[in-house]
Amino acid sequence: MGVAPAILLRDDAALRVFDTAHGRLPVVFQHGLGGDAAQVAQNFPDGPSYRRLTVECRAQGGSGAGSSRPFSIAMFADDVLAAADAAGLDRFVAGGISMGAAIALQLAARHPDRVTGLVLVRPAWAFAAAPQNMRPYAEAAELIRSRPLDEARDIFAASATAARLRTEAPDNLASLLGFFARENAAVFAEVMQAIANDGLGVTRAAAAGLALPTLVIGSGVDLVHPLATAHSLADAIPNAASAEVTPKATDKDRHFAEIRAAIGGFLEDRFNNQD
Repeated sequence: MGVAPAILLRDDAALRVFDTAHGRLPVVFQHGLGGDAAQVAQNFPDGPSYRRLTVECRAQGGSGAGSSRPFSIAMFADDVLAAADAAGLDRFVAGGISMGAAIALQLAARHPDRVTGLVLVRPAWAFAAAPQNMRPYAEAAELIRSRPLDEARDIFAASATAARLRTEAPDNLASLLGFFARENAAVFAEVMQAIANDGLGVTRAAAAGLALPTLVIGSGVDLVHPLATAHSLADAIPNAASAEVTPKATDKDRHFAEIRAAIGGFLEDRFNNQD
């Protein structure tokens, strides 16, 4: 990515903030649960037209966990807004992947004066808290918090949840198994459990009141990020554009290339004539 992070102190949490610091159009774009700025760089079409800011959320990437609890989408959204304030970004497009999409949608609903557009990639939440598709994260978190890591991983790998993912969504399973090997697995399990049981904090009625350009991107072969969730959000937000891309489980390179192309095309089409 070529951008050195700055450190933003929030409470006693040191958060890494990546800011390309150039470009006419400011975009705040967030990673998914367990992701980092490198994940964002895979999905976002960085270039001279865009100033992209990304915060690595608490206990993810290189950011500290801090002592504030409970972890929540609202907490992460507040952290992101603080980073935008510190960077002098008054108005910006908000976007993200999975949990990052939830953060972006919450920012748009809570701060309509700040958010000029939305890019929601592979959303995992619609309008219900603790959706069933996030249950595998809660299961993994419960095991990490109650068993030795090797034992926890073996139990999860042998579970009915893993068996279904192995057949229907192998990329989801690979991500979940990777969480058992994290250096900060114990504190990240707290994050997983809290976020999996959280919700958007945005009602369908509030989404229907959003009057801003929106792109929703979904893909198949993904049980954690169902296409139905992407369709639900696209249907709820007035005049939202939608795109379906190649599943990551089928062809990762094509998946990321299509996401970058969809985002770039949307931003160019909807914001190229705006100051």
